Amino acid sequence: MKGYVYILQDQKGRLYVGSTEDIKRRLRQHRLGHTQTTRNMTLPKVALIQEYDTLEAARLVERRLKRLKRKDYVLKMIADGHINIEPS
Repeated sequence: MKGYVYILQDQKGRLYVGSTEDIKRRLRQHRLGHTQTTRNMTLPKVALIQEYDTLEAARLVERRLKRLKRKDYVLKMIADGHINIEPS
């Protein structure tokens, strides 16, 4: 089953990185306030979505993204329109 990594960005510039196998359902959950971590974000928008062959691969990339110590790396990926981290 396919997996997706997505990045949300709110009006204050805060970022949220997540992964899922059902991107439409997950984004709806964020929009409706069902997700504790994004509930306090100010009008979060989808900044980037990237598809992976498996949910496991997407989860690996999500973890690696969350471990990055510098926000500017993630902002560069958003600007480039591509997450340049491999799941391996």
